[in-house]
Amino acid sequence: MIKYLFLDLDNTILDFNKAESIAIRRTMAAYGADPTDANAARYSQVNDLHWKALERGEMTREQVLKGRFAMFFGELGIAVDPAAVAKTYETFLSQGHFFMPGAEETVKQKLFGKYKLYLASNGTAVVQKGRMTSADLYPYFEESFVSQELGHNKPSKEYFDAAFARIPGFDPKKAMIVGDSLTSDIQGGINAGMLTCWVNPNHKEGRIKPDYEIESLTQLEKLLEKL
Repeated sequence: MIKYLFLDLDNTILDFNKAESIAIRRTMAAYGADPTDANAARYSQVNDLHWKALERGEMTREQVLKGRFAMFFGELGIAVDPAAVAKTYETFLSQGHFFMPGAEETVKQKLFGKYKLYLASNGTAVVQKGRMTSADLYPYFEESFVSQELGHNKPSKEYFDAAFARIPGFDPKKAMIVGDSLTSDIQGGINAGMLTCWVNPNHKEGRIKPDYEIESLTQLEKLLEKL
C-alpha cells in the first residue's frame, strides 16, 4: 500500500510549457528580441538541453541558469548579461500559474488526506515557491523538496536520500514518485528504490521503464486504489 507520494510540479501538476512561453516572450521583449513563436520554441529547446545536462551531471545549476540565456541570445546576435536576463526571466516565470487539466482537483480533493504528499522538483527555488504559492498548493504538501535547496538534483540518489532524511519513519517500499520526465523523475525513483509512475499524455517511447504509466494526474487515484 502506498503511503508517500512524491509529485513532480512542472507538466505534472502545473503547465510549465505555457508558463515558460509567456515568461520567455516577456523576457525577449525586455531585452530587444522579437518574441515570435519560432524564437520561443528555440528557447525551449535550448533550455531543455541545459537541464538535461544538469541531470547528467555535466553542468552545474549556475551554468544552466546563465548558459541557456548566453546561448539563446547569442544565437540571436544580442549582447546581454546572462545573469541579469536569468533574474528577469525567473521573476516573470514565478508569477501566476496554470494547472494541467484536472490536476488541481486531483491533488486537493482526491489525493490530499489519503496520502502524504511531497513535492519533488528540480526547478529554481524562487520560481517554484512563487508558482506553488500562486496555485495555493503548500497547504496540501507535507514538504517541498526543491533541488536548489537540497543541494542535489534529480535523478541523483543523493537528492532522494536528503529528502528521505527529512521524513520521520520513511519507508521507500511504501512510496511512489509521479512525474512526466523519464530521465529525472522515473530514473530518480529507480535510483531511490521507489515505485515509479510516468505521466505520459503523448504516449512517448523511452529507454527507461517505469512501473506504471498514466496519461494525466487524473488517472492516479484509480491506479493507487489497485495497489
